[in-house]
Amino acid sequence: MAKEKAVVLLSGGLDSCTCMAVAKEAGYEVYPISFNYHQRHSIELEGAKKIAEFYNVPKHLIIETNMEAIGGSALTDSHIDVPEGDVNREDVPITYVPARNLIFLSYAMGYAEVVGATHVYIGVNSVDYSGYPDCRPEFIQKFQELANYATTATAVNGTKITIETPLQDLSKKEIVQLGSKLGAPLQFTHSCYKGGEKACGVCDSCKLRLQGFAEAGVEDPVEYETRN
Repeated sequence: MAKEKAVVLLSGGLDSCTCMAVAKEAGYEVYPISFNYHQRHSIELEGAKKIAEFYNVPKHLIIETNMEAIGGSALTDSHIDVPEGDVNREDVPITYVPARNLIFLSYAMGYAEVVGATHVYIGVNSVDYSGYPDCRPEFIQKFQELANYATTATAVNGTKITIETPLQDLSKKEIVQLGSKLGAPLQFTHSCYKGGEKACGVCDSCKLRLQGFAEAGVEDPVEYETRN
């Protein structure tokens, strides 16, 4: 009997890698989708390729889309400095990429329809870091409602394509613990916003990651310029 299929948004970061491990553990045949959106660095994409290879997936789809043309984010505009980290930040930071998850999920829904997947996994999280509006439960709920009417599979054929957010209510500590428990290849992940060969250790993403590993009592397998 053929396995059910799931599309997994795979950025190459800690959360998406853990999300991939969750989908595999659930028994799905996984179809990762990654994006070259003209971000300021592509090191995460290299990690995504290694993660996909680790899981021996049938196909790893990499979509090119130009969000640099829209701009407005430190992750796409090289002239905007990446801010040093604040793990208690509550405002929407300049590293927010306008409507990124809305765009990525739309691609993922189309891909799910084509490959016959009934689930789309995305590693959004709103506990440790709720600044991004497209990582919040309200956004996922509204996107699910729209997705039910967006494709032939869902609107005509009655197929349910469910958006899965297994990390939504987990702390970074809990995400590290889950990824470690499932044997996710966290050594291939890259979370740093600056995109150097070594993670900077001072941007929001690095500080949250380091805090999560420390609280989980797990050694972070990636190299850092500094570990504060």
